[in-house]
Amino acid sequence: MRSRQRQLFWLALNFLVSEGHLSTSKALRYFDSEEKLFQPELAWLDSFRLGFQAREKLISGQLREQAEAELEKLEEKEYTLLTFDDDRYPPLLREIMEPPLALYCAGRPEVLSWVAVAIVGSRKPTSYGRVLAEQLAEELAATGLTVVSGLARGVDTAAHRGALRTGLTVAVLGSGLERVYPKENKMLAEKIIEKGALVSEFPLTSEPLGHHFPLRNRIISGLTLGCLVVEAGLRSGALITARLAADQGREVMAVPGRVDSDLSRGPHLLIKQGAKLVESVEDILLELPSPWKEVALERLDTNRKTVVGLEGREKLVYDALPESSLIHIDELADKMQIAVAELLVVLLSLEMKELVVQEAGKFFRRRG
Repeated sequence: MRSRQRQLFWLALNFLVSEGHLSTSKALRYFDSEEKLFQPELAWLDSFRLGFQAREKLISGQLREQAEAELEKLEEKEYTLLTFDDDRYPPLLREIMEPPLALYCAGRPEVLSWVAVAIVGSRKPTSYGRVLAEQLAEELAATGLTVVSGLARGVDTAAHRGALRTGLTVAVLGSGLERVYPKENKMLAEKIIEKGALVSEFPLTSEPLGHHFPLRNRIISGLTLGCLVVEAGLRSGALITARLAADQGREVMAVPGRVDSDLSRGPHLLIKQGAKLVESVEDILLELPSPWKEVALERLDTNRKTVVGLEGREKLVYDALPESSLIHIDELADKMQIAVAELLVVLLSLEMKELVVQEAGKFFRRRG
């Protein structure tokens, strides 16, 4: 645990970076001690280029006051602050260019250092993209991997929801922890805090400004061993995350789609450039380095063996369910020539065995 004085130092330094006064690398180079930050000499400050506003905040002591007020809020809300020199700071994230100097965390901070895969994509996916993102996230989390995404509408939301069914997920915000965005995902964020972590490099009350989201994308990829793109246009944030992942030495993967869909152009471009084509969760796991690959594949095999014991009507219904799309109960009843009431009993049994997922409106699919 960092001392209070040291936490103030990193919070103040993070304010300079988040407010655009300095880059991370310059902040670390210029202010390598608490004395230089909180008791700067004027002649020394004049030796390098610094904006008037930042200079005044340093000289007047306003920057320290700002950090003290922020730390009080953090303690009041019982959030965790992970600073760059903290032993709990995620080791993979420390390796990237311009790593965040401070991470605000709600939930379980230890999850940020666990083996993870990012799933990102369009904010307006097709039903194919949404269902596939949710299913792949669900299967990945069931193997013990953490699923990381950005809490945005669409693919991000689907990935978080899928992961929560079987394991852990981390949401990286483009706003402060006190300004969850989008607002309709507030309840989802609360569930993520219970079983994973909500994290941001931005001060607590920071608004979801446009330039924050490209910045947060480097954290999404930086926390993970690989990044999967599910449906994305050529100018999407998901492709920015994929490029950052490649620059960081992470695996880049993509799910192919319809050739006549604009949302397939991003993943198809990545595949042409060498990204792994993903059709199943096994494709993702095979891209992981050892020993995590072998452990996850073994867990996947164990999870799927539970299906072998199905017999009779349960096996017939399970086999009739689609693997990567939804089917309404009425359509399934017509397909199997079974009464809806009887079919519901079988589906309930399969749900209790965690083999089937029910979506709103009486839509069903296999869990994996």
